Amino acid sequence: MTLPSDNIITSSRKATSLMADRDTPFLFDEWYVAAFATDVGRELLPRTLLGKRVLMYRTQAGKPVAMDDRCVHRSYPLSRSTLDGDTIVCNYHGFRYDDNGELIEVPSQKACPRGIGIRTYPLVEKGPLLWIWMGDPAQADESRLPDQPWTQDPAWECTSGYFQHPGNYVSMHENLLDLTHLSFLHANTIGTPDYAAAPFELDLKDGYYKLVRSVVPTTLAPVWAKSTGIQGPSAARIATSEFLSPGLHRVSVSFYDTAVPEDSRPVYRIHTAHILTPETRNTMHYHIIHGRDFDLGNEALGQFMHEGLFAAFQEDVEGLGALEDVLGDQDEHHYEISVASDAPAVAMRIYLKRRATQEAAASQSRQVA
Repeated sequence: MTLPSDNIITSSRKATSLMADRDTPFLFDEWYVAAFATDVGRELLPRTLLGKRVLMYRTQAGKPVAMDDRCVHRSYPLSRSTLDGDTIVCNYHGFRYDDNGELIEVPSQKACPRGIGIRTYPLVEKGPLLWIWMGDPAQADESRLPDQPWTQDPAWECTSGYFQHPGNYVSMHENLLDLTHLSFLHANTIGTPDYAAAPFELDLKDGYYKLVRSVVPTTLAPVWAKSTGIQGPSAARIATSEFLSPGLHRVSVSFYDTAVPEDSRPVYRIHTAHILTPETRNTMHYHIIHGRDFDLGNEALGQFMHEGLFAAFQEDVEGLGALEDVLGDQDEHHYEISVASDAPAVAMRIYLKRRATQEAAASQSRQVA
């Protein structure tokens, strides 16, 4: 048995200290998905987002609302209260709030105190998603919202799903930037043995990290072979993995048959939006939208692809849940070694750690001022 030398372990720990992990503070000045738009209606929906208890509902006019899930009086959860028109009446002592979070009635006294409300959060509905900004509201710039127009484009047919994920969002971003795991974690679903060793190209910019892997030629996993009709060892699988924001990762894949001349062969394209919203430091809300640009209207094919993909995503959820258990039990002997294929994930984690440090410093400065 050959263990790393003390120097290697020391260097590894030093490098790791510069990277975000499950204990790195959340980045609040970003857009995250709070819920699918269809999940928020005229029922009070509680959800923990970035460690904060949030309540969501829609007004009678359909406007989505997000606010802290606590009464200012004695912190009773407003999600266990009553939605009366567009107002919420606390089911503990009857304090009433409007959809701007303003306290507008205290039943035990005639005059309602002014300037005593609860925090509301900017909430933007874009297609199938509700995006929330939980940081400084003055910084809530909708132009920074990482919208995905293809999710609303009739040229793409989409399905969606959700997991309550028992792992941290940093590890999940890392998982998506290092798809060599398809050959192993997903060996029985969407992976193939040749995937891990296939050549790749990188595009690493500050806040944007992309890896393009070309698996050519290959034999496609059954879910893709049946979906595209490309059977045999002449297939091409070009996969692009992109970190777009702390709350969004997109994987795009093109499939084609190398045995067919380039000017006449069809190209089958898919997108998958992996939408990661931290719940706690070691759990997250995992929304997924998957789309294809071929064989539109074929509901049976859409269901087949959805089931095959979500079987793989279930493997991610279970695998990263197991990883989280190990991270929670690490001791003084713990260390991790990175290799060449980790370059985009390492760059992403350094970026998240740096952003968290900067945001914490800015928040402290505002408090001092």
